[in-house]
Amino acid sequence: MTRHLALVVDDEPDIRELLELTLSRMNVDTRSAENLSRARALLVEQTFDLCLTDMRLPDGNGIELVAHIQARYPRMPVAVITAHGNMESAISALKAGAYDFVSKPVDLQMLRRLVSTALKLADGPTVDGADAAIRLLGVSDAIQKTRATIEKLARSQTPVYISGESGAGKELAARLIHDQGPRSDKPFIPVNCGAIPEHLMESEFFGHRKGSFTGAVTDKQGLFQAAHEGTLFLDEIADLPLHMQVKLLRAIQEKAVRPVGSQNEVAIDVRILSATHKILDTLVQDGAFRQDLFYRINVIELHVPSLRERIDDIPVLAQYILNRLAGQADGPPAMLSREATNALLAYSFPGNVRELENILERAVTLCENHRITAADLQLPSVREVFGMRTDGELALDPFLSSMEKETLLEALKKTRYNKTAAAKLLGISFGALRYRLKKLGLD
Repeated sequence: MTRHLALVVDDEPDIRELLELTLSRMNVDTRSAENLSRARALLVEQTFDLCLTDMRLPDGNGIELVAHIQARYPRMPVAVITAHGNMESAISALKAGAYDFVSKPVDLQMLRRLVSTALKLADGPTVDGADAAIRLLGVSDAIQKTRATIEKLARSQTPVYISGESGAGKELAARLIHDQGPRSDKPFIPVNCGAIPEHLMESEFFGHRKGSFTGAVTDKQGLFQAAHEGTLFLDEIADLPLHMQVKLLRAIQEKAVRPVGSQNEVAIDVRILSATHKILDTLVQDGAFRQDLFYRINVIELHVPSLRERIDDIPVLAQYILNRLAGQADGPPAMLSREATNALLAYSFPGNVRELENILERAVTLCENHRITAADLQLPSVREVFGMRTDGELALDPFLSSMEKETLLEALKKTRYNKTAAAKLLGISFGALRYRLKKLGLD
């Protein structure tokens, strides 16, 4: 068995001894430091697999050490020991790059789980970057940046809020964070918060005991318990009613849940990932979403770009989907005509990748001789795209094109007509900007 080496940083000898003893029983060797300067010196002398540091040190604080390690040893997980109930410090540490936190008095069982999970990072991820690129397809700058961010987020236990439009791939991003991290061999439990009836929510999340309410004929495990030591993905979290938001916040902060009808809490070790297509900031301002829960789940935000933000990826995605459909039908893949490809590139895709999949599945059924034409796609705006309007039709595309022209011109003016800077300002790739300029006659 490979022995690991951990750095323990705490100015209290008793705490250091407790941590060293706990780690030694896990076959982990330790070196100790009583302050920040000694810790920095030891980091130069040896290579560590893990660091445990107290938040308050005589010559600084744990967040400074987290930042130091992030800058110089970014692949080393750092866990911060915080005062009980001081969630503000814990969240500050997570934002600085800490792997996780543990509160005083230290729960040794929780500490052992944290250490075991963190040390798995030394063995590398189960899913490598190449596999992630296959599962989150694309060549655009936007999607490459997203994949790189996912790889980094996978190495921590920080709660991540995944934003993006419906159909953009938020659950796929969450699954990749799980699969590339140290919890990959444990459960990944996705749950659509909007699909659970309100009167069953507490039982679904936290479980219940037999006889706790009418219909509870047996004990039932909740979603938190099912995801123990793994990842719980709360999709459409904005749909949770306020009373459940309170209970969810408590479960996340206390790392424990109380099943309905039980007097005792059950400790849980779960990484929380959440997502919604709604704008949470606005819901917080309107009082529809609790600010303290938003603060807790939104330690780091990952934005999954819409298909409009990565237009360069449409041909790659389309080919992948057509190949997959052909495999399911056990036949040759359908091919897109040039006109069909142009129609896809010009379409706005309000439903994103999910809509692209539906459009192509329908087109494969309608096309002749495995060749998809623009008409086979049945896009809502295909007539306008190819100038086939009939008199009297309500034309939405010219209005949208006018708005798009104004937006592009404004971005170009602000960047003094630097196309690279304009693309960055708009949040799209240079290729996407160039295509749109050409399409609108602005090139």
